[in-house]
Formats: sequence, structure tokens, C-alpha cells
Amino acid sequence: MAHTNEKIILVTGGARGLGEAICAALSCADHSILIADVNYEKAQKVAERLGEKGGRSKAYPVDLSSEESIDKLMNTVREEFGRLDVLINNAGTDITKPITEMATEEWDRVLAVNLRAPFLTCRHALRMMEEREQGHIINIISTAALRGWTEASAYHASKWGLRGFTQALFTEARRKGIKVTGLIAGGMKTPFLLERFPDIDLTTLQDPENVASAIQFIISRSDDSCIPEMMVIPMQETSWP
Repeated sequence: MAHTNEKIILVTGGARGLGEAICAALSCADHSILIADVNYEKAQKVAERLGEKGGRSKAYPVDLSSEESIDKLMNTVREEFGRLDVLINNAGTDITKPITEMATEEWDRVLAVNLRAPFLTCRHALRMMEEREQGHIINIISTAALRGWTEASAYHASKWGLRGFTQALFTEARRKGIKVTGLIAGGMKTPFLLERFPDIDLTTLQDPENVASAIQFIISRSDDSCIPEMMVIPMQETSWP
């Protein structure tokens, strides 16, 4: 899969929603897209569709609640490509429940996927990127990291934590020539919202392609500049401000 001047880009949660939009947007350039998702069959279908359009991509199974599964994914990337140029931590989950009804196991899973998994993937990615003193990590955050709303306590905790982690990671990684960006995305027309809230007002949401195009812009900056954080929200965003 390796071609001259290409970027090896790993996208978690790339089988649908924003992740699929990111993979489609970036595959138009001279890049190889590695699509990691718990739903391996859907990830394979995305890879096939990108291939039909001339893109280079490959699907990988991963359970982001499992450190062993994450280790296997990241070690496979190293073995197959020898490097990783861009890591996009896009995958996320939520459980919409009052705090009094949420089981400890449910809380733990949200934090594991949304916060612990990015730590684990970033740790692997940094070790690879440090060898070449270049690379880019993009963590998809949320307006949930800027305020709070009801019955989303675990999601808020994970996204506030991810924003803080990303800012700390930025300060560490830039000393070694590695870029880190936190992308705060407002509500999108994706299954993440539409499946749980079928009556949601679509006029308050944006197309995921809009956020994906922002990622294209972020990774296309020259080596002598970086974007620590960016926010992309719908015109009629209700969650912020």
C-alpha cells in the first residue's frame, strides 16, 4: 500500500458517521487510510467503497474498550507500514441515562472508549512518530467538553477529560516535532445522534462532511505551523454557546 509522499492515516470508528466521512475525505488525496472499528464488516465495506473510487484503504477490527485489542491494532500498523503519520481518534460512545440509573460498568465503558482508548492509541502513535520526529494526532472532542446537559454525565466526563488530555499532549508532543489538535465538533447528522434521538431537529445539526473537510485543512498545514484546537459547529447549534 505504501506510495511515495503519502500519509499513513489511522481513523478509529471509521465504519460510519463522522469516521466514514473522514475516511472518504482523506482518501481523495495521496494517502492510505486505515479504518479501525469494532464492526469489522462495516469497516471492510467502507474500505471497498473507497477502493472503487481509487482510494487506498484497509480495514482493521478493534475493541477500544480492550487494551489488548488496541495493542494488537497499533502493533499491526507498525509491522505492516513501519510508521504512522496521522492518528485520528474519532470513535466514541455514550449511554443516555440519569446518574442514579447508570451502572458502574456502563460508566466504565464510556470512559474506556472515549478517554482511555485515546491515551492508549496516542501512546503507541507517539512512540512511532518520535522515531521520525514528525506526525499529527487529532482527537475528536465535542461541545460536550464545554458545557453540560442532562443524562449525559459519563459522556461529559470523558470529553472534558479528552480535551484536557489533548492540551497536555500538545505541550509534550510539539517539543518532538509532532502536532496535536483537538477538534471540537458540534452536533452532526450521524447515527450517533439520529439513532438515539429520532425526533431531533435536523436544522440544528451539520453534515459530518463539514467536519471532515476541517480535518483536511488541519493536516494540510505547513510544518512550521500548528492548530492546537478548532471548533466546528452548525449555524443553529443548540448546545453551544
